[in-house]
Amino acid sequence: MKRLSSLIALASMVLTLSGVAHGSESKAAGKPDLAAGEAKAAMCAACHTADGSRGAATYPILQGQHPQYLAKQLTEFKEGVRKNAVMTGMAAALTPEDIRNISAFYAGKKAKDGFAKNKDTVALGEKIYRGGIAKKTVPACAACHGPTGSGIPAQYPRLGGQHADYVKAQLTAFRQGDRTNNASMTSIAANLSDKEIDALADYIAGLR
Repeated sequence: MKRLSSLIALASMVLTLSGVAHGSESKAAGKPDLAAGEAKAAMCAACHTADGSRGAATYPILQGQHPQYLAKQLTEFKEGVRKNAVMTGMAAALTPEDIRNISAFYAGKKAKDGFAKNKDTVALGEKIYRGGIAKKTVPACAACHGPTGSGIPAQYPRLGGQHADYVKAQLTAFRQGDRTNNASMTSIAANLSDKEIDALADYIAGLR
């Protein structure tokens, strides 16, 4: 009986220590290294600027984007799920830890406001973003990306203030089947005309 009690006590201690160790590992794995992320992100600066802010309109603004979304995109570039010759090459050498750190670095920066440029299409862009297009089965963008374009972490990216040129390029890529890493967006974009994409992209650029 005494031996049985000793074995139970030993097993309990092992489980406790195992739980502590697992908890420590999970905590460590869940806490990104921002300094390491900034250092590794230096290779991204030529296109995305040093802090992922408002660089050339053909490249996305990374500043303030959800880290989960950034990590997903980098992983999919690395794995060839999302196609882009430059980004595939850049992501190829990144480890999961690198991806987590870089994503956290950009996400930690405060996103700057953008502006819509075409006053003639703002009303159409707002109508599509907030109400969708029922006859084309296009849902309201705000349903997933929020009324201000803030998105939903781990599910939908932040859009507010994003370059209109970049948003237009991505919607067009989804529509043409050139970008295939989101089935819902492929289906939605397939029903948008050039005029609707232009209006929507410009409106999104001014969201805040």
